[in-house]
Amino acid sequence: MKKWASPADSTWGEGIHYICFNDECPYYVRGWEWMKEKYKVSASYRHHYNPQTGEVGPLPVWDNDALKNNIKE
Repeated sequence: MKKWASPADSTWGEGIHYICFNDECPYYVRGWEWMKEKYKVSASYRHHYNPQTGEVGPLPVWDNDALKNNIKE
């Protein structure tokens, strides 16, 4: 999990979140096929944790590099 800054105009809430950006993560890899089968879209999702709310779940992505520009090292 990497620290990730949610964009100010997003619906995910402000502040730092934690996102799994491992491109080999089974959750992410399986997501491509699942989204194609269920919604007919080319997308997947990454595991997301919001430490402010305790919320966990999927964060949708449209390619391997989506959202990586907001990673905070």
